[in-house]
Amino acid sequence: MRSKIDENLPIEAAPLLEAAGHEAATIHDQQMVGQPDPNVASVCRSETRASVTLDLDFSDIRTYPPDDYHGLIVLRPRRQAKPLVLALLQSIVIPLLGQ
Repeated sequence: MRSKIDENLPIEAAPLLEAAGHEAATIHDQQMVGQPDPNVASVCRSETRASVTLDLDFSDIRTYPPDDYHGLIVLRPRRQAKPLVLALLQSIVIPLLGQ
């Protein structure tokens, strides 16, 4: 699965996904840091990538209808500590992307 890792996730997220066999581009690597959400969503759609983010705005299905995208994965851990976010990616997101 192809994904785009948002700037609000740890930089270790992309290598973690790649180690599991997924293609992961990052907002940082593509010089998109600070871009508005609609721009990020548009690029994800044009690149046929699932967006992986902590940004709750992407969970609004009126603004981002799921059928219009190749995946919108919004992580909502109780705390956003790096080890917890990476564990969430490892245990939930990686298996989800494999479907």
